[in-house]
Amino acid sequence: MIKLKCFLPGLLLLIMAATTSAQSKFRVVGYLRNQRGLADAIKRVNLDRITHLNIAFINPDSTGSLLVAPGLKDVVLLAHSKNVKVLLSIGGGTPPKYLPVNIYGDKQDVLITALTNIAISYNLDGIDVDLEGLLINDNYEGFVTKLAASLKVNGKLMTAAVATYNAQKYTDKVLALYDFINVMSYDKTGPWRPNKPGLHAPYEMAVNDLDYWINKRGILKEKISLGLPFYGYGFGADAPESMTYKQIVVQYPDAKDADQLTLPGGAVVYYNGTQTIKTKTVLALKTAGGVMVWQLLQDADGEDSMLKVIDDTIRSQKEKMHYT
Repeated sequence: MIKLKCFLPGLLLLIMAATTSAQSKFRVVGYLRNQRGLADAIKRVNLDRITHLNIAFINPDSTGSLLVAPGLKDVVLLAHSKNVKVLLSIGGGTPPKYLPVNIYGDKQDVLITALTNIAISYNLDGIDVDLEGLLINDNYEGFVTKLAASLKVNGKLMTAAVATYNAQKYTDKVLALYDFINVMSYDKTGPWRPNKPGLHAPYEMAVNDLDYWINKRGILKEKISLGLPFYGYGFGADAPESMTYKQIVVQYPDAKDADQLTLPGGAVVYYNGTQTIKTKTVLALKTAGGVMVWQLLQDADGEDSMLKVIDDTIRSQKEKMHYT
């Protein structure tokens, strides 16, 4: 009995250490626009509630030069002081028309070198590849392979944002090169489909997306982050094309827990309210390695913050699951 009493404290310490180690693995990735006033914008983000900050986007101009927003070094210093990793994201949903020339043409090596040099000179933790649509083509694997080689030799991360709708274009080889993958589980519909109103990021979409990438493509669940939208789309006469979650909460405080809002004129805005974000976060905690947010400045302030909802959910689930 005496030996057991002496053993138990040590056992408990080992369990606590293992739990802490497991908890530290769950990611909360937040995107922030690469914009003027970046150093001021970061002050509006509670860095204690994220683990990775992706600055979006770093794209070459017409001459091939990369444009970095002033204040990036200050942002990196602040983020690192909070143990938050910082990556620059290339591409985006509406990239420059001349981007293909830089990533797949004669300027490819120049771009890869420039991305690597910026990651080194600004003390970034890596590069996030958010190439979408037609940019996922036969040249994609070659570009990513070269970029990975350049970044890895310099100790930098390489991550990706992917969409399930064009998943067949991603080869297993290229997916294996990423340190982790952010699944854009939203934009199922939107203003580009006015005749198909409805939720653009329903819970079922999150379930199906995670099932595809983890179970059908065989990617380790720890490498998958589930994308969560902090915005909604409007449908109907005089509907706003989009609204941020912050705009929704400020104008219609009672709508924060719902997933749709009917405006005075009859138009409907569809989004993810607090309850859906909670259930998606729990889903990610159980079946994936993290969540991803597009994008941080669309969040509401104070107690209405959706980032707070995510953080509170993670903390409450830690107690139940001993995992994060």
